[in-house]
Amino acid sequence: MTSAPVMWMRGGTSKGGYFLASDLPQDTAERDAFLLRVMGSPDPRQIDGMGGADPLTSKVAVVGKSARDGIDVDYLFLQVFVDQAIVTDAQNCGNILAGVGPFAIERRLVAATGEETRVAIFMENTGQVAIATIQTPGGVPTYEGDARIDGVPGSHAPVPVEFRDTAGSSCGALLPTGNAADEIEGVRCTLIDNGMPCIVFKAADVGATGYETREELESDRFADLRARIEAIRLAAGPRMNLGDVKEKSVPKMMLVAPPRNGGAVTVRSFIPHRAHATIGVLGAVSVATACLVEGSPAAEVAQIPAGSRKTLSVEHPTGEMSCVLEVNAEGEVISAALLRTARKLMDGVVFA
Repeated sequence: MTSAPVMWMRGGTSKGGYFLASDLPQDTAERDAFLLRVMGSPDPRQIDGMGGADPLTSKVAVVGKSARDGIDVDYLFLQVFVDQAIVTDAQNCGNILAGVGPFAIERRLVAATGEETRVAIFMENTGQVAIATIQTPGGVPTYEGDARIDGVPGSHAPVPVEFRDTAGSSCGALLPTGNAADEIEGVRCTLIDNGMPCIVFKAADVGATGYETREELESDRFADLRARIEAIRLAAGPRMNLGDVKEKSVPKMMLVAPPRNGGAVTVRSFIPHRAHATIGVLGAVSVATACLVEGSPAAEVAQIPAGSRKTLSVEHPTGEMSCVLEVNAEGEVISAALLRTARKLMDGVVFA
């Protein structure tokens, strides 16, 4: 296979290629080889492909009409590594998810229903469901609007996304070890999965403040810190029912600290080896959930609002992401919602 129709889109704070499932090879090895060529991997610059030399811009959505009751489309997320010949479906991506609804309407997989169109999306990576609400004045998606999200310049049409039943989506349980905190490599960590497998620990416990810039965290000065958190990640993988994670993109590493700008918690995330410019959508949901786990490191530094419906602002290097969590009488998170935006960048044919 040497070419395929594609729509390049920004979804949230990520960017990538959106393909119809029917336009890609059904054989996984053939599909992955094609996508590596499309992105220009493995190469740190991805100079011979469409990738942007960053994990956040080397992503793929594979979308198809769903045969499931109550579901409009099935969505498979693929992370294409930048400097390794790896394509993995080991995680979801809630940012790329933001573009799935408008893409499905653009490709006529879903018919617009009025000024707004709700698109029910089955996330194949984890078997969970998300509902995205797309602005469709005149029966077509619009990308213009007044919604702003940190990490993206300008304003765009809002894409509210509600997540359902995300707890334990990859690890089998919200807390795969059953503990609020586990000591790993001498560091108290919460192993958690509310849509994204994450290891959450205090930045101070690994020699950071939690307020460093992305560039600082990737500098030689923090080489020892990066080695230490990778040792934690490798040790935690089997405990999270993820097996050997040496060549996997999960779990994500979340360094937390007290908020500085009126939010609930400050986070610096590694995804898993590069420092994130912001924070992933489902990573933010998992961290916000960790803040509500009594006895967790995150709970010890977070500022938690009262009430059964809590808006937790997760501060990150370029702003914040607000997670709306609803909890039951036992304090368990029963739903999560976030505001994202998306924009169509290009529609055409990509060559490999």
